[in-house]
Amino acid sequence: PVFDAYDIKLLLLPGSIGVVASLIFMSFSTESYHFLLSFGVLGGISASLLFNPSLSAIGHWFCKRRAFATGLACSAGGIGGIVFSIIILYLTPRIGFPWAIRVVAFLSLGLLIIANIFLRKRIPHNKKAKAYIDFGLFRDVNFSVTVAAIFVVEFAVFIPYTYLCSYALSYGFSSREAYLLNVLLNAGAIPGRVLPGYIADRFGAFNTMIITALSCGSFILGLWLIADGNHARVMAFSVLFGFWSGAAISLSPVCVSRVCSIEDYGKSNGMAYFVASFGALVGIPIAGALLDGSEDGYRNLIIFAGGFYMVASIAFCIARGVAGGWKPGLF
Repeated sequence: PVFDAYDIKLLLLPGSIGVVASLIFMSFSTESYHFLLSFGVLGGISASLLFNPSLSAIGHWFCKRRAFATGLACSAGGIGGIVFSIIILYLTPRIGFPWAIRVVAFLSLGLLIIANIFLRKRIPHNKKAKAYIDFGLFRDVNFSVTVAAIFVVEFAVFIPYTYLCSYALSYGFSSREAYLLNVLLNAGAIPGRVLPGYIADRFGAFNTMIITALSCGSFILGLWLIADGNHARVMAFSVLFGFWSGAAISLSPVCVSRVCSIEDYGKSNGMAYFVASFGALVGIPIAGALLDGSEDGYRNLIIFAGGFYMVASIAFCIARGVAGGWKPGLF
């Protein structure tokens, strides 16, 4: 709502300061609660202040090719995931982990200065908008079912990202090999956020989300589940899942834009991710509990993640039917 009612800088500036500060504070952390407060709490809040207005601003400037533009912008997350991962991997043995994190902080500072200079809204401030959380948006059935579908996919998407490295370590991967799986995930996510956006502009964002969610579930159940620690299979899964899961980040806000007015896009997108964030919040620890309580290693966790992706595909089918109609077509 702040994005719609006021200047985007009211979100970007404190978010930028908070992200850099969280990295600096984390570099001095020595206890687990230090990391939780600095990177988890401060970093999480600050990143959310950057994420939502950045994607909402793209929706202001693009209409016909909104999905492709959003995917192109989100691909930077994959590039950052590769670059920052490699920086930490190779600088930590040379200058230590604290200074490696500070290098990331200084690099982030430079990039965020550029973002603050160039990022703009196209549509003037909505004088009727109020800077408060508006649960009244959920009276719109189209919006509610879309948010529910996004909630389910957010529930599932971060489970492989969180547990793939520990899975690899449990099967005898070296710490370096396991860490590099993050690089492969992000490498797959770069085209995985751009190409689905290009396709979504031609066949519909909801239609594309159905296919990508179904593909993710298929690769989790059909490749990760049977990988059994095989290096080639695990690496192949990392790239393929990184690719097909990219749409969960790049196309979710595009789906929201189909069920709201552009004047309320920031508020609608923010409310959607406010709800969807609880999916990620509970999905990861539930998967961890399944792992801790299982005698079959990661099997139950993998089935759980794959099953929820299948549910996400069904949820987007329902959302597409309710919001866009059940007849075949672009939506």
